[in-house]
Amino acid sequence: MSEKKMVVYLLVLIMTAGLLSGCGKGDQVRQGEFGLFYLSADKTELMRVACEKQDGSKTEQVQYVLDALKNPEEESEDYLTPFQNGVEVEEFEIDGKQVELSFNEEYRTLDTAEEVLLRAAVVKSLVQISGISYVSFYIGEEPLMKADKTLVGMMSDEDFVQNVGSSLHSYQSTSLTLYFANKDGDRLVKETVNNVRYNSNISMERLVIEQLLKGPSSSGAYATIPSNTKILSVSTKDQICYVNFDQELMNMKSNVKPEILIYSIVNSIVESGMAGQVQISINGESDINFGESVPLNQPLSRNLDLVEGADKD
Repeated sequence: MSEKKMVVYLLVLIMTAGLLSGCGKGDQVRQGEFGLFYLSADKTELMRVACEKQDGSKTEQVQYVLDALKNPEEESEDYLTPFQNGVEVEEFEIDGKQVELSFNEEYRTLDTAEEVLLRAAVVKSLVQISGISYVSFYIGEEPLMKADKTLVGMMSDEDFVQNVGSSLHSYQSTSLTLYFANKDGDRLVKETVNNVRYNSNISMERLVIEQLLKGPSSSGAYATIPSNTKILSVSTKDQICYVNFDQELMNMKSNVKPEILIYSIVNSIVESGMAGQVQISINGESDINFGESVPLNQPLSRNLDLVEGADKD
């Protein structure tokens, strides 16, 4: 983060100090009402608390939300700040629809539950600001990484699908309809996978992609996505699922046609998730042609013409 950004951060802190008004202690949040997400008293779940929405620039509104989350004005026995262990946002930058937050080194001291709940509280609170759809976390200058050393990337409200007040570690089972390649790689093969157990903290769209990466379980179906492909981010907004992969997606198998790989992703997400279209990007770039034949510059709809023996609906 640049020195210039730090100056902006400090100026905004001064400007917004007088704007803060407290969140209502125990107030119920009505449908569509602005509310911030805090940590429950037992630190196991989130609580949404009604707050007065602030006017001003996006920068001022972001600063207001961060300050209100860090220092709840009203003391409550029911909820706590999600910023535990001395964790603080040192600076932030707004880049289009994304907010990039840089945290201090204390972030690394959070245990798994505290870290996930902090991310959920901050993201779900910030994306309520008009014009803000995504949030990225940094520790100093380093982007936040998962335990397996993969990038967390941009996060949206859809990345935290657990209900407020539900257990952090709740698990559910579901059935998924996935699309893989046939032996020749020129048609899609439909496969239903039953009793897929998953953590309720991840979105259904991300679950679908993770299952595609594992490959098919039935004979006559073959994997489409290269096994080493990393999922950089998954989010859904206005019924469009935005999926960002790393460069490894381009290393497809020689016998799998580009449109088969792409529509195995699109068809699977639309079939089993909540989105009606899918926007695919590679390292954040979508203004490209995948395999020189499939344009990725706009959201794609399900294509059943490529499926073997499927009825078109």
